[in-house]
Amino acid sequence: MKAYRTALRSALAGALLLSTAPLAVQAQAPTVPIDVWALREVVTSVSVSPDGQHILVLKTESKEGDYVMEIYKSDDLSKPWRRLNADPMEIIGARWVNDNYIFGTAWEVVRKSVSRPEDDVRGYKSFSYSLADNKFSSSEGNLNVVNLLRDEPNHILVSSGRSVQSGDAVDPFEAFRPRAYYRYNLETGAKELLYKGNDKFPTAVFDNQGNPRFTSSVEPGSHLQKFYYRLPGEGSWTEYSTSYDLDSHDNLYRVLSGFQGLVGFKDEDPTVGYMLDTAEGDKAALWEFDFKTGKIGQKLFEAPNSDVIGIQTSSMSWAGDNHLTAALYPGEMLERHWFDPKEQALYDALSKQIPEAWQVWITSRSRDGNTMIVNNAGPKDPGSFWLVRNGRMSKLGSTNPLLRPEQLADVQFINYKARDGRTIPAYLTVPQGKGPFPLVVLPHGGPHVNEIVTYDEWSQFLANQGYMVLQPQYRISTGWGKSHFDAGYGEHGGKMQDDLDDGALALVTQGLVDRNRIAMFGWSYGGYAALASTTRDPQIYQCAIAGAAVADPEKVYNLRRNPYSPKALDEWEKRRGTIGINPIKEVAKSNIPLLMIHGDVDRRVLYFNYKDYEKAMEKAGKTNAQFVTLKGADHFYNTLMYNHQTQLFTTMRDFLAKDCGPGGL
Repeated sequence: MKAYRTALRSALAGALLLSTAPLAVQAQAPTVPIDVWALREVVTSVSVSPDGQHILVLKTESKEGDYVMEIYKSDDLSKPWRRLNADPMEIIGARWVNDNYIFGTAWEVVRKSVSRPEDDVRGYKSFSYSLADNKFSSSEGNLNVVNLLRDEPNHILVSSGRSVQSGDAVDPFEAFRPRAYYRYNLETGAKELLYKGNDKFPTAVFDNQGNPRFTSSVEPGSHLQKFYYRLPGEGSWTEYSTSYDLDSHDNLYRVLSGFQGLVGFKDEDPTVGYMLDTAEGDKAALWEFDFKTGKIGQKLFEAPNSDVIGIQTSSMSWAGDNHLTAALYPGEMLERHWFDPKEQALYDALSKQIPEAWQVWITSRSRDGNTMIVNNAGPKDPGSFWLVRNGRMSKLGSTNPLLRPEQLADVQFINYKARDGRTIPAYLTVPQGKGPFPLVVLPHGGPHVNEIVTYDEWSQFLANQGYMVLQPQYRISTGWGKSHFDAGYGEHGGKMQDDLDDGALALVTQGLVDRNRIAMFGWSYGGYAALASTTRDPQIYQCAIAGAAVADPEKVYNLRRNPYSPKALDEWEKRRGTIGINPIKEVAKSNIPLLMIHGDVDRRVLYFNYKDYEKAMEKAGKTNAQFVTLKGADHFYNTLMYNHQTQLFTTMRDFLAKDCGPGGL
């Protein structure tokens, strides 16, 4: 083990010099050590300044270490020009906002416990850093950049924001809660209020010139979702002709999908916007929206089997070019329908040069177009960063430099039929070797989220242990159309659970999986599904691992319930908590070994879910369960430190190998 720790330090040091030389990594056994999986992301972000002169890197240099911010001269990557941290806080995000200023966010733990949902134990500050003055300015709170105000080099437009931006949503009204928008002074950290949201106009979508142009809200009493828009230069809102009754179940997908609405503006004509909408049926398509008439116009693109969930604009944004280049939709990866052949050709060329290219993004590009940072992530690449400068490419660093492509597993995008005939998309991580394999079913959290698997650490860890991993996009998952979402209404623990079982059995039928070696592991809602799997009859699983599980959804519903919610939303939440399977009331039926893991400062799924379930199992006389607390761990991946990851992966490995049914999985 001493030799391994030495190799780890050496590889980290080599990766973080940002040299163009290949990373030196000591040869390892086929099974990757826990220490490697447990690493925090070594390099989290890299970006180039608008003038192309500087490279910004956010990284950590040790297993337990905090993130630091380094700035390099783009023509000399041998050593950092500036090295900065925010001690006693930790920098968790940073970006260029002009040639001189970097804007970012830092956090630190300031409380020891969570008393109510979304009660973060961390405190936040937003900061700006001046290269010219080598000086920080800061402001309390977590602020989000809305517009760069390029005509004002010392200011940006920011909004008050959530501490965690996560697709693993709980509160469907987050988008309708009033926010404040400020003109932020980068030199001093002072904020000047520019726009204050209210119940009628709670938030705003701003155009590229910093004008508020679009908003929506839920009208009290009638519970109608209404939309408002304005042309550039107008000071008042005009109501859109169409509204949606949120007392009607038929309109739930518009709110809960998380992506329908205005997503951008036509670069050459600010009176035209881009909108995602299910205006013609089951799948959300990309449309033009005419701000002069207030009507949806031309349909630009519709994917055949999934929703359009976003757009991509030009990589030359620093040059003032923000034209539409692609529509984005789920598939084998986040797929692109290209509108710009030149941008498509650029991405194609980059993909041919980057080893194990999968999901390639130009994350930043200089104003003259000659310098860019490119990121790749995929089944054989946990995340790599590349510098393209004057036509030459070099690797800058990796999210995890100790993982080699040959140690990672292939991922296949598949479809299978549920027992009622519904087609379920899924991602299948295939371990090396010859099947039939033991299988771990890994349902995503949410559950109303869109999951596109590129590089997934948990599934890769399990595959490295020899397990095939199935990640079903079960009914109610978003991004696959309204009917796929609606089919999950009231089916928590029912047909949503059947979808998971049917995927596993389909793999058995194909001869890929051993029928007597199937387990389930999930986090958040996935943890709920894992608890529900322990009482299935007939039982196809040998064991289950429930992480951060919603163990008592009825109690969660009563704690979070808003009495003023529209009927359809309240009924939807109620069906998650009071109709169907409530795991804590089913403990007497538990019939397979269970491992339950939970962070004791989890803000999203409060710790009482874990403690109450443990007590219920003890009361029922069940001895086939193990309970593990991750001390100081929150719900989200970026809050899991090295010690949490080590404990999580070690416990999972040992449980599956030794305690998952007779003889282990």
